[in-house]
This record gives sequence, C-alpha cells and structure tokens, in this order.
Amino acid sequence: MSGVREHGRTEVGRRRRAAGRHTMAALASAVVVAGAATGVMTAEDGERTTARPGPTASPVLEALPAVPTPSVSAPAPAPPSASDSASPRPARTGPASGAPAASAKPARRAGGITALHRHPQSQVLDWVAAHRSDPRRPLIESRIAAQPAAVWFPAYNPGAVTGQVRGVTAAAAAAGRTPVLVPYAIPDRDCGGASGGGAPGLDAYDAWMEDFAAGLGSGPVIVILEPDAIALSDCLPAGQRADRFASLARAGRTLHAADPRARVYFDGGHSGWHSAARQAAALREAGAATSGDGIFTNVSNFHSTADETAYARRVLAALDGPPGLGAVIDTSRNGNGAPKAGEWCDPDGRALGRTPTTDTGAAGIDAYLWVKLPGESDGCKGSAGSFTPGYAYELATG
Repeated sequence: MSGVREHGRTEVGRRRRAAGRHTMAALASAVVVAGAATGVMTAEDGERTTARPGPTASPVLEALPAVPTPSVSAPAPAPPSASDSASPRPARTGPASGAPAASAKPARRAGGITALHRHPQSQVLDWVAAHRSDPRRPLIESRIAAQPAAVWFPAYNPGAVTGQVRGVTAAAAAAGRTPVLVPYAIPDRDCGGASGGGAPGLDAYDAWMEDFAAGLGSGPVIVILEPDAIALSDCLPAGQRADRFASLARAGRTLHAADPRARVYFDGGHSGWHSAARQAAALREAGAATSGDGIFTNVSNFHSTADETAYARRVLAALDGPPGLGAVIDTSRNGNGAPKAGEWCDPDGRALGRTPTTDTGAAGIDAYLWVKLPGESDGCKGSAGSFTPGYAYELATG
C-alpha cells in the first residue's frame, strides 16, 4: 500500500509539473490534443501513468496551459505498471452516479463526428513561427504542429469559461470540424500533486461545468472529462470519492443536455494501471455507462495502441453499458510503447504515435487523439509544460 501510494505521488507530481508547462494564450486556454495531462496515473503496480495538469502544449484561448493547469488548457503523461489504487475525493451530495441504469439508456452512436479540429494557437505553432530557419522546424511543423490537438480548460474561471469554450467550438463549427475539449477543474485534482487545483468545491464545480457546457454550441464535439479524476481517486475518503463520482455523472448529463451531439468520455486510466474490472467498477459508479459515451485511456502516457485497444475493450466489456459505448486513446507519444517502469519524465526512446483521427478501423475505438501535445516537456528535458524543440524533434524522428 505505502509503496503504491509513494509511486502514485511521484506520478502525481509529474502530472502537476506537466500541467504548469502549458500556457498558450488562445481561446481555449488549454488545447492539448497531445498532452491532455501532464500527470501520470497509478499503474496497477502502484505506478501512476495517466495525466493531469501537466506538460503538453496545445492551442489555448487565453494565457492558459495546454495541459491540465489553471487556465483553460490541457494535461500530460506518465509511466506504466500494474496495480490498483483509487479512492474518491470531492465532497458533495447526490447519488454516486445519479443516472438511470445502463439498461434504461439507449445505445449511443459514434456517428456525426467530423474531421478533427486543429486550434490555431499553441506553443508549438508559436515556436514554428518564430524559428523559420531552424533546421528542425520543417519536421516539427509537419509532424506535430500540423496535427489537431485537444484544448484544455484547467482554470476555475466562472463567467469566463463559456466564452473560451465558445471560441473554440464556433471556430471548429465554421470549419466543419470536431474539436476535442478537456475540462480539468475537478476539486482536489491530481490529489494535491503538481497539477493540483480546480474548483473550491463540488457545488462550484457543477456550476462551472454548466458554464462550460453553455459554450459547446450545437455541433459535434469530443469531451475528455477530467483526466485522472476516476483512476486517481484513491487519495479520497470513500464518501468524498462517491461525491466526486456523482458530480462527474452530473457533468456528463449537463454536457449532453447542452449539446446532444457532444460525445463525453470518462477517465479509463490506462493498461498499466488498474485492472479492467476495477476500473470498470469505478467508471460505473461515476455514471460513465449512463451519462457518458465511453472512456478515454492513455492520456499523457506511452502505452502502445495495441495494449490500450485491448485494455479499453476489456474495460468496456466489464462496464456492461448500453450498446455503442466506445473508447478514445491518446496516441500522442506511444509510437514505441511504454518506457521502463518508473520512467515517466520525458523518457528517451519514445516516438509519436498514430496521428489523430476518428477513422480508426478498430471495433469499439472511436478515435485516436493527441490529448497531450508532443514536445511539451514533463519537466526533465525542459521546464514542465513548456514546448521543448529538442524533445519534440526526438519524438518526431523516433
């Protein structure tokens, strides 16, 4: 237990460091298709490797990180392992899932999702524009900057988030594309680690989520709901965990009510973290089968697409939700699979994974996404959350 906890804290710290590295001024204050979370989650063996507020550069609307960090940006990655650790946290009231039984829920459809949107503002785009003569620029520009990435919203900013979200979704709608958004403001996020922060309480979070949903519009949108909020919930007492899960279920319903075309994915951790049965049980309690459209895995991590696909299918099978639930996988840095256990901070030998697409050709896998932006450091090859060209080049040539 203590060993797992210690490993988890290390991963949390990593995520938090990563969360601070992304601060791109843009509409979405946290566009991080490739890093969607700098944190790491606890692997099944106690290692955390998922991602929360952390390094990852992506488009943003205001000066915000593209990895989970306060602003409106994104999260980052971590290492693999095989253990279980999750415990709830947020305090609030309401049923753990607050949603109808899965059997009462109609099948969800993956249709309606168009080509993915690339936000025009991000750290990598800023670097490309400022370094036209750098010999690494052409490769970084074509292999990373040209790809669509997630937009993170890590700041608890009631009154401002609606406009920030609308800025991203309106631009995507005008282009006939689907944006990927990452709300990252759950209270006690990252278990108080490097990516700590979020709303002051669950009531405040629920209200913030309503403001977030108000900016969705009526077009297709993919929402990566709170990286690490479920897989990394072991740090919370049982009552607080149940309250958090109830709030996540409400968030899913709020997002769907605001935009029926929104596809909301809940935190599925990754293949090196919890067992499929354990993760599915937590997801069920959080309303993923009744308030969501499926799960996301591997955010800011490095596990191979094959491993994540197999894992996601096991989780979905154990979740036993209505037909049509699917999974999306963060493939931003998993081209060479996971590094050695414990190596989560900008590990050597990694490479870009499959480019973002909703045309996966894999049953049950709705999309490959770049939640964590490749090139945004975890805090070792550059300051946490900052775009590091040397690291980006390594990934692009790996």
